Amino acid sequence: MKNSSMKETSMNTHMGNIAIDNEVIAQYAGSVATECFGVVGMAGINVKDGLVKLLKKDSMTRGINVSIKNNKLTINFHIIVAYGVSILAVSDNLISNVKYKVEEFTGI
Repeated sequence: MKNSSMKETSMNTHMGNIAIDNEVIAQYAGSVATECFGVVGMAGINVKDGLVKLLKKDSMTRGINVSIKNNKLTINFHIIVAYGVSILAVSDNLISNVKYKVEEFTGI
């Protein structure tokens, strides 16, 4: 496995070495996340002024950070949640859906 400073995740299998670019994982995880109930979309945070904005579909990976450390894939999301829904319920649903689908997609 590569460490978190690398731009891809790789693993050795019986078929050889498989590498998945972190941008691909972020794009897939983002598409799964936006299908979850209560998630409006990914959020982009402007560090200079602290403003948050809804990212368009083509730049949603800016709201997602993918890293791998000690053979564990970590995905951090900055999301915008719909008004009036339970943040706990949305986050539980998001975690379970993304975890299942990304594990199935990447094998890690």
